[in-house]
Amino acid sequence: MAEVNHIPYGNHSSQIGELRIPDYPGPNPVVITIHGGFWQSKYGLEENVPLAEDLTSRGYATWNIEYRRVGEDGGGWPGTFIDVIDAVNHLTQIEERFQLDLSRVVILGHSAGGHLALWLASRMNQVQMDEINKTLHVPIQSVISLAGVSDLKKMWEIHEEQGISSHVASFMGGSPQEVSGRYWIASPIELLPLNVEQILIHGEVDRHVPVEMSIEYHRRAIEQGDKVRLIVLPEVEHFMVIDPSSSAWKSVTNALEISR
Repeated sequence: MAEVNHIPYGNHSSQIGELRIPDYPGPNPVVITIHGGFWQSKYGLEENVPLAEDLTSRGYATWNIEYRRVGEDGGGWPGTFIDVIDAVNHLTQIEERFQLDLSRVVILGHSAGGHLALWLASRMNQVQMDEINKTLHVPIQSVISLAGVSDLKKMWEIHEEQGISSHVASFMGGSPQEVSGRYWIASPIELLPLNVEQILIHGEVDRHVPVEMSIEYHRRAIEQGDKVRLIVLPEVEHFMVIDPSSSAWKSVTNALEISR
């Protein structure tokens, strides 16, 4: 099992990442993993430890990042967004020490982490004068969204229809009607085309993030000329796509091989 390097990228206790280096001669390609949990503080990066260990054993350096979440000081809008950019950009400070190949970087996010992964691609080398005011300086080869929340407005509507408290509104600091400008900045479907290769993997029987969200996002991305693939997995639910022991995991590792 690869040694885990706990590396802070900021001063908050949640501004930290776990870097695992494979037992391969470097520089090694990097997979940045972003966990889900609807951006809430009760869910953390430990969700991604099994997949990070699996990917490291396959020859990838893995950077499993934590970020400030709803329920923590500075979590939500815009702190979470600032954190994930800072976490990725921090790789430029440690690439030589750990023999990282930053020309081969893939971002892999699950659920809410899928949202953040797709959103990150929209910030690549673009100076945007908005509330976040951050640019991504690490080139991204591709993004793999595992059951990702690619449409914040739609996710908000789904929670409203279900009669449950909206995790999206808590995250964004209001509903799409109350803070519409934030949703335009933060929702991947509104930011197309991303001009980065995207692979969407989604279970057909996902009860947390409906597969229709990835289907519609894929349709819109294709319309706008993005390079995007959609893989819908029959009889697969929300968490199977991050379980290395599940039948769904091969689709993820295959997608990475394509990217590599």
